[in-house]
Amino acid sequence: MSMMDWNTYRQQITAGVSGLAKLSPETVRGYGALSSVGQKTAQLDAKTRELIAVAIAITLRCDGCITVHTDAARKLGATEAELAEALGVATSVNAGAAIVYSTRALDAFTALAEA
Repeated sequence: MSMMDWNTYRQQITAGVSGLAKLSPETVRGYGALSSVGQKTAQLDAKTRELIAVAIAITLRCDGCITVHTDAARKLGATEAELAEALGVATSVNAGAAIVYSTRALDAFTALAEA
């Protein structure tokens, strides 16, 4: 059983973005332009871009991004194993970032003693 109804949620997100587009068309157009940039370079295939998008989505904690990009990745032929690998990379990078920022916290703590 799923944690949530992702299909309904994805439809709600799409409707919400449509509503935002009516209120702020330039914002949504700008987002659309950014979203399409990767497709124009053709250095990565579409499936790889979507797997990267899902990995980034979990680091941003964006459920809307998760549902939209997992749907796109699946439609492009991504397997559950490929998604799990991409998620593993995102998890390790997040852990690495926590380690790096831990050194910053220690540095800030030490600087207080020096002040």
